[in-house]
Amino acid sequence: MKYVLDLCRRTIYLLCTSISFLFSTKVFASSSTWTIGDVAQQITGSFTQLTQLITAGSYLAGIGFSIGAIMKFKQHKDNPTQIPVGTPIALLFIAAGLLFLPSILDVTSVTMFGTTGGSVAGPTGIVFE
Repeated sequence: MKYVLDLCRRTIYLLCTSISFLFSTKVFASSSTWTIGDVAQQITGSFTQLTQLITAGSYLAGIGFSIGAIMKFKQHKDNPTQIPVGTPIALLFIAAGLLFLPSILDVTSVTMFGTTGGSVAGPTGIVFE
């Protein structure tokens, strides 16, 4: 369990660091005066990269949890009294949820909003029909 918590802490630290770099790339690149509209456009432009980062992080965390589940199944096989079987099964369900998160979100958006009914705005604010 300590390994899983350490992995979660490192993943959160990596995500926070990456997000801070995404939002600060153009702040130091120019010496011109920024307006509120420029700042809003920069933040809106970063949303596409942020969604890609969340998707990639979901895939990587899912792979990490699946490897952890395999290791816990091996530990349970070696010593069933030490590791309960619920631990690797829980890790396996978490891994499946993280691996299928992007496709689940796509299916959920089609289910909720439909393909012919309303329009859904993308991460950049552009409305997709």
